[in-house]
Amino acid sequence: MSASAFTTDSADHTVELVVLENPESATDGGFAVPLKEIIPLLSQAERPKINIFKDFRSREKRLEQVIKNITEAEIPLLSQLSFWVWKGSRYSGLVCMALSSIIYFVMEVLSDKFNAQSIPLFETAFIRCTVTLILSCLWLRISGQPLFEATHPWSPLVLRALLGSLSLLSFVYCIQRIPFSQALVLGFTTPIFASIVAKIILHEKLKIADIVGLICSFFGMLFIFKMLYTRRLLKAEEAGIISFMRNHHIYIALIGLFSSITSGISYCLIKAAAKASDQPVLTVFSFGILASPATGICSFAFEEFVLPSRYSLSLMLMLGTLSFLAEVFLARGLQLEKVGKAVNVQFTEVALSQLWGICTSRMSWSFGQLAGCLLILISVTCTMYIGPDKDNE
Repeated sequence: MSASAFTTDSADHTVELVVLENPESATDGGFAVPLKEIIPLLSQAERPKINIFKDFRSREKRLEQVIKNITEAEIPLLSQLSFWVWKGSRYSGLVCMALSSIIYFVMEVLSDKFNAQSIPLFETAFIRCTVTLILSCLWLRISGQPLFEATHPWSPLVLRALLGSLSLLSFVYCIQRIPFSQALVLGFTTPIFASIVAKIILHEKLKIADIVGLICSFFGMLFIFKMLYTRRLLKAEEAGIISFMRNHHIYIALIGLFSSITSGISYCLIKAAAKASDQPVLTVFSFGILASPATGICSFAFEEFVLPSRYSLSLMLMLGTLSFLAEVFLARGLQLEKVGKAVNVQFTEVALSQLWGICTSRMSWSFGQLAGCLLILISVTCTMYIGPDKDNE
């Protein structure tokens, strides 16, 4: 805006002409007015950046919070808990391993309390593996996952099925040949071998806390079963088993160690396959494909088939369903957590089994048993408290 002045003097009066030029007003068809009459409140550089969505966004956040509260109120507590256990927490891997051990403990209690018919071990394993195969197939179908696809990591899946089946068959053979407590001691060397194999194959870093936790849990288990074995009166069938062991002790021990080593390698393959496919149930399905016919063949070849009653069949189907859930939680726990840390939680089953026997007066307690249970629970509690490593989250 510019101004020019023109002054004319005469004898009577003085006329002064002031001309103001306003380009913006001229182009808009407006009138030119003096600068003093219209003054912008803010210059162009000082104009604030007004966001018309600012208040709307705050209202939207409040609306989302209200919808979230309503949704959480409508969703059942069991669904929220299931989501938290499966993938909603940094402790989900350890929690899944703990649930797997608890389910195996519940299976032990049910089979001990409600077992009314003597069923051969291979036949029992065959029914459980068949139920696991069917349920895993249904799970994958309902979730929309293809059963056989070229993108699946077939190498670890096939090896997991093969080694898992070999481990199961050799463990069943050991249970038939040696006392159950000694077979469990051999079976629970699996976490030790799994940690070693994970260090070699998966290049996992074992911290001192993980190693100390595994050692404490294993020695706690040894305290428990050493006291049980020394205080147990030998029955006639157990005396026959021990006389057989004196002649074939080395072979049975080697078969038991073979079962633990193959099971430890299988744990690492479960983790590799579950992480590659992002579907832990796929590892359970691949195991059932091979384990079900293998146990069925062994049942008809080496044992006399026993037709279960309706009550026994219902119990076996229930145990097969629980076994499927335990395998799924085991695969999920290994998928989310380091093998060396996750397998330590499996010793929870031993402590719960002993405490249940003492509380129900099924077995007499001793200081060694309580010390072993306490050692296991302290080790597992420390593992859960420390939680996953930062590089694993």
